[in-house]
Amino acid sequence: MKPAIGPALPAGIPSPDWTGFTIGPLTVHAYALCILTGIAAGLWLTSARWKQRGGPKDAVWDIAVWAIPFGIIGGRLYHVVSSPDAYFGPNGDLSLIPQIWRGGLGIWGAVALGLLGAWIGCRRSGVRLTAFMDAAAPGLLLAQAIGRWGNWFNQELYGGPTTLPWGLQIDPGNPDYPAGLPARTLFHPTFLYESLWNLLGVGILLLLDRRFGFRGGRLFWLYAAYYTLGRVWIEAMRIDEAELVLGLRLNIWTSILVFIFSIAVFIALGREQRKAGPPRSVYLPGHEPAEDGNAMEPEESRNKNSTNDAAGRHKTDPAQNPERRNPE
Repeated sequence: MKPAIGPALPAGIPSPDWTGFTIGPLTVHAYALCILTGIAAGLWLTSARWKQRGGPKDAVWDIAVWAIPFGIIGGRLYHVVSSPDAYFGPNGDLSLIPQIWRGGLGIWGAVALGLLGAWIGCRRSGVRLTAFMDAAAPGLLLAQAIGRWGNWFNQELYGGPTTLPWGLQIDPGNPDYPAGLPARTLFHPTFLYESLWNLLGVGILLLLDRRFGFRGGRLFWLYAAYYTLGRVWIEAMRIDEAELVLGLRLNIWTSILVFIFSIAVFIALGREQRKAGPPRSVYLPGHEPAEDGNAMEPEESRNKNSTNDAAGRHKTDPAQNPERRNPE
């Protein structure tokens, strides 16, 4: 447990000296609790929205079984690639790679591999990935808003020095404490900025979706554009070590590129849907539920080898029955 910050520090947001608890040989880290709480809240909101859109109620959990592990792995891989010095540098330690409770989950790796896992789950459940993406978009922001508080418990990923009354207190004994700064220095709480930005985004997405009823993946790409818009200015405030490209942090470039791509896809999908219309069903073709609750067979299978007579009675097509051809 980290030592408590002494009373000599100025007023501001104190960083907690509690980082988790132990149950026998098991250590439960506060960072992990924040991530899990965020996932639970995001699933709750996604499940409610999925039900409103007519999706099968159990599909969210079936998809989550694939999307969440893929997302965690992808997030960790992105972090390791974008901040390699701690793992592959001169003093790097490869054993730190699986220790995600220390912090370090890159959102775009999580989204990329999480979408792959969601695609697998959607195919197995017979529903459209784009329909699930739209239902899950506000839940993703909610999960991120809660998960960001894990950085507060770990005293990491804060911004530069500030004299604002909501400045963040950091333990001077923290190994990541910036060298050369006095112990009374306050820092921008970038975890709080991002959490509030994301919570605002949840409300905006819900309002826009209620007003315009986005379908076909458009709400998801609106989420991506909104998040990256905030991530650019929040990332620019951070002072932790990061890979630089042309003088800017790698995550800033990633956010800029994802923002441009998201806006382009959002516009392209809008034009396409104005011509063809958005998908009317959350189900993949051939998986729509029948009135009895069972999935309907594809139309070609239902009609194969059969027709109806003028009275609507079912009869077999003679052309498909060799014994009834050219009766003598």
